[in-house]
Amino acid sequence: METLLVTPLNAWHKAHGAKMVPFAGWEMPVQYSGIIAEHGHCRTRAAIFDICHMGEFSLKGPGAKNALAAAVTQNLDTLAPGKCRYGFLLNEQGGVLDDLIVYRIADEEFMLVVNGACTASDFATIKGRLPAGLAFADISDNTAKIDLQGPKSFEVLARVLPGEWNTLGYFSFRKTAFDGAEIIVSRTGYTGELGYEFYLPADKAQALWEKLAADPEVLPAGLGARDTLRLEMGYPLYGQDLDTEHTPAEAGYDGMLGSAAPFTGKARAFDVRRKLVALSIEGRRSARHHDKVLDGNGKEVGVVTSGSFSPTLGHSIALAYLDAQAAEADGFTVQAAKAQLPAKKVDLPFYKGGTARAKLS
Repeated sequence: METLLVTPLNAWHKAHGAKMVPFAGWEMPVQYSGIIAEHGHCRTRAAIFDICHMGEFSLKGPGAKNALAAAVTQNLDTLAPGKCRYGFLLNEQGGVLDDLIVYRIADEEFMLVVNGACTASDFATIKGRLPAGLAFADISDNTAKIDLQGPKSFEVLARVLPGEWNTLGYFSFRKTAFDGAEIIVSRTGYTGELGYEFYLPADKAQALWEKLAADPEVLPAGLGARDTLRLEMGYPLYGQDLDTEHTPAEAGYDGMLGSAAPFTGKARAFDVRRKLVALSIEGRRSARHHDKVLDGNGKEVGVVTSGSFSPTLGHSIALAYLDAQAAEADGFTVQAAKAQLPAKKVDLPFYKGGTARAKLS
């Protein structure tokens, strides 16, 4: 049997009735009170998520900015210290090895946050693209990550870590102190709601988690709700909606490829053979990963990458890669396991009421 890795909060999850499942080599909570209840609480109040399985790297030293700009797709020329930016790690063919966020700590100091299943391979790939002399380290084992998400998250943050957080903008971060340790508070998230991500020493994770969980607005939420929340926003999941077989442009992210640096995969990153499209499906029956998508003539033109019932919208939704020409149509059929599901192409996000960019007074 596979030996699963555990986060610093593993014992807490089990003690509080979480259903634990294998995920990306980790034992993780998929739900506590239930996916729909946790989803709804995050959309209306606030939820906390254990994201300690993610990987974190540190890069610093003279020339770090230019070296990193040649390794990932983010435009670092326009990224100021205290800001972070989403982007990609590509292979030579423009395929996505991983999606990641780059944090600019100082002029020549960065933190990279990558997907847990890709930590080892990402580190090896990036290290191979960096010149000698830079300090590049995998700090994942000593770094915990907790996400606080939901329209009430600002109020919770102000109670748990008092400070002038109303001045912290979207995709900005700030260092502060908690329990005698330096931590990073980042106004980012994966739910579409106002929220914050905390990076802190692993041995401080339970103390912060318990303090957040004790707030009357907060419920713990598992990976199940995290997945339905991100899908309602059309946020991609690596390994399903993003992979080495598709370019960022095919996933709809060509607008994020504005870096002037000669990053690996740049020559092919704009290739489009297929397009990732959003499909709205009437009823509760869900499309599933790998379900075939048919055009109006019954011809197979693509495949579903993510699909679920949307608790907020009350019907099913899906993302699918379709042949580029076929993707221009409006109506499709998803060939599910036991039924054919009529699907209509729609614009993202599916859920348009998210509070992520809310202005705080």
